[in-house]
Amino acid sequence: MPLDEAAPAERLQKVLAAAGVGSRRACEDLIFRRRVTVDGRIAQLGDKIDPASAEIYVDGQRVVTDTRLAYLAFNKPRGVVSTMADEKGRTALADFLGRVDDRVYHVGRLDADSEGLLLLTNDGTLAHRLMHPSYGVPKTYLCEVSGPLARSAGRRLLAGVELEDGPAKVDSFRLVDTMGRTALVELTLHEGRKHIVRRLMEEVGHPVSRLVRTAMGPIRLGDLRPGRFRRLTNAEIAALFKATGD
Repeated sequence: MPLDEAAPAERLQKVLAAAGVGSRRACEDLIFRRRVTVDGRIAQLGDKIDPASAEIYVDGQRVVTDTRLAYLAFNKPRGVVSTMADEKGRTALADFLGRVDDRVYHVGRLDADSEGLLLLTNDGTLAHRLMHPSYGVPKTYLCEVSGPLARSAGRRLLAGVELEDGPAKVDSFRLVDTMGRTALVELTLHEGRKHIVRRLMEEVGHPVSRLVRTAMGPIRLGDLRPGRFRRLTNAEIAALFKATGD
């Protein structure tokens, strides 16, 4: 069904239950207690809505009820290009999504040598917000770098360094571990210029040998294995909307 085709109106408690908010009776109780809003107004028992277009909030958190929208977390392995298909025949994202019926697209990208969390969705509005720098959605990375780590490296990155395309800095930085001539560091930043993490670490004298994105906004990679994907929970989807100001 095309995304712009209207869905028939359904009872609100049925729509909420189908979205995983709770049993139909529990959803009726939420509506009765005035904890549900639809399109900016407090919902009433007996309301019917279009689940494909209504904006529904429970206790201030967005609930996505359009079943045509898909939200996935994927652990991109090293060597995989961040495109759905590759004209050069390289391994791409679609090669791992055989069990996904929805036509989804990646939110941002990781270079082929980098690993970790990618979000995939067919929600164009949310994808735009997650990628646009004005929304400032933070991204966290684990980096294996050449060591030993200079004491000034973290201070310089927090204060800001000058790159060829302008100044850049991280939001947070910490040394996780040292392993002989290498060090493991974690850093968080909210901008997405090309190869920004690698260029930052190179600028402070510690080239990256391995780079893994572990979080994007409120979504964490966790124990998701490389090459695997999972559907985001309702709570995670709500947290993404909240992170982008919705």
